[in-house]
Amino acid sequence: MPVGTQGTVKGISPAQLKEIGPQVILGNTYHLGLRPGDNLVAKLGGLHRFMGWDGPILTDSGGFQVFSLSSLRKITEEGVAFQSHLDGSRHFLSPERSMEIQRNLGSDIVMALDECPPGRCERPDLERSMARTTRWLKRCRDFELAPHQGLFAINQGGTHLDLRRRHLEEALELDAQTPFQGFAVGGLSVGEPKELMNATLTEFVRELPAERPRYLMGVGTPEDLLFGIQQGVDLFDCVLPSREARHGTLLTSRGRVRIKNARHREADQPADPDCGCYTCRTFSRAYLHHLFRAGELLAFTLNTIHNLSYTVGLTRAARLALLEGRFEAFAAATREGWATEEP
Repeated sequence: MPVGTQGTVKGISPAQLKEIGPQVILGNTYHLGLRPGDNLVAKLGGLHRFMGWDGPILTDSGGFQVFSLSSLRKITEEGVAFQSHLDGSRHFLSPERSMEIQRNLGSDIVMALDECPPGRCERPDLERSMARTTRWLKRCRDFELAPHQGLFAINQGGTHLDLRRRHLEEALELDAQTPFQGFAVGGLSVGEPKELMNATLTEFVRELPAERPRYLMGVGTPEDLLFGIQQGVDLFDCVLPSREARHGTLLTSRGRVRIKNARHREADQPADPDCGCYTCRTFSRAYLHHLFRAGELLAFTLNTIHNLSYTVGLTRAARLALLEGRFEAFAAATREGWATEEP
């Protein structure tokens, strides 16, 4: 899922995004609730109409953003009191308020409000946080959403498998009463060592209900996507493809290309010869290098078109390989390809 935090995927238009073809895009409750405000978005027809996107939208609950404001927020059982990063104004985000904002935005997939502990959180603090997240999950489930909206539960527990499993059991007890539409793995890629994250995914993802989507939150490097798919993950989101594009790094089938490097100044070849996106069909590395060095805004657009095309294309190709029973060979060939680009 490309990330459109504030109702836009940075650098490109909805028409360009539609050509890339993602199945879902992401918006954010915290940011849109503050600016322009969920009531205004509802008044203007909902987020789909407001941003000109007629495909599915997932909205994050706002929890990660609020909890990252460590010096500007206070957590209680009722919710989180925080100050806006924009103007210092005071706000309160409860499970019910998060659901209300997401209902007003009109997204298709609604994320429950969870408490997001840091990656190196001590176990007793993590257990307290998990228990609160379960209580908040029940409150989210009890809130009435629009008929077309589906609620996803978020699993926490850090890299402790026993805590992950305990938290999943608690969610499944609620699920038995009113089923959730999907299950997300939160609290990873938040500062813990990569090997611990991967070990947790290897052991835990397949324990999530197989008949519903499994969503790994905030993960999006090509390497992590491929690894997550191997473990059984269905959905991903991350700002990395568009952020890397704005910093001059292109994700390709042959590895990363730093388009600002001097070796691309006269390179009369596409960013990725195996890519059919608008950028690669039309422009050379030399032109992309020139735009980036000259500080032209078009550089951000063309780089973003390519990076999102590559990332969405990678998941599309992985899906096809799974359906055709050749995923392991596909994964091995993809990893081998990443090693061919010059440093």
